[in-house]
Amino acid sequence: MKILIYCLLLLAFAGHCLAADELIVARVSLDEATQKILSDGKSRVLGASAETIDGKEVHVIKVLTPDGRILHFKIDAETGAVIN
Repeated sequence: MKILIYCLLLLAFAGHCLAADELIVARVSLDEATQKILSDGKSRVLGASAETIDGKEVHVIKVLTPDGRILHFKIDAETGAVIN
């Protein structure tokens, strides 16, 4: 009976650990952020880096547009949202 209780406890805690790992997977990688910015298929990436701004991890992507302008995009690494 004790073994059964230990096994059930182990399974309960293992499920909790998996849920925490899923939260980490939800983060947006630098490559994913870059692909999001390039979804129009016409711009070209000049540079990309991960930085910490105001305590948050942010992906900064420098892009050359088809009309020759250089734009900087900031992507929140937690949510994938574009930051102004």
